[in-house]
Amino acid sequence: MGLSFRHNPDGTTTGRNEETGFTVTLADEEEVKRRLHEDAGWEYTPPPPPLPSGFHRFSLVHEEFGGAGFGDERHAALRAHPPAGCVPADWGCFALECERPGKTLLDAVTGTVAEIRRDHGLVMNGMGIEKPQEWLGDDKNGYGAEILGHLLLMAAHRASLLGYGRKEVVRLLDAAGVG
Repeated sequence: MGLSFRHNPDGTTTGRNEETGFTVTLADEEEVKRRLHEDAGWEYTPPPPPLPSGFHRFSLVHEEFGGAGFGDERHAALRAHPPAGCVPADWGCFALECERPGKTLLDAVTGTVAEIRRDHGLVMNGMGIEKPQEWLGDDKNGYGAEILGHLLLMAAHRASLLGYGRKEVVRLLDAAGVG
């Protein structure tokens, strides 16, 4: 079963359920999506409301304890007292879903990761991106930035596991032309 969506030249959106043939065209794209999901018998979750200027929405994950998961006692303090704007979530590992301030998405992530490390001694090691090789978007604060943040957190964590220090990682970034 598949749902398809098309943006029309007149500003409307057309959606079609390929299995049932149900088709709808409306000016409100979200209403088209809702009706197609309803026709397919799928639950529809509307997108969250936009954030105030200077805030960013992102997720952080901690998978360091070898499959211990969300309920692991080492996450207890962070579950009880997450950073402001973050809510603990069970993704099969410990995760935080956050809406935090920052000049950019990476700035908001950096501040949150630093706070968690300082207050709870945990180093968040990803942003929950399943296929980071699938580069999408060129918005400095969009999905491309989430992929970048995920790769940087993952690289920092793995560098630490391998015994590489900050200077070695920064030297590689400098040699690669970042900076």
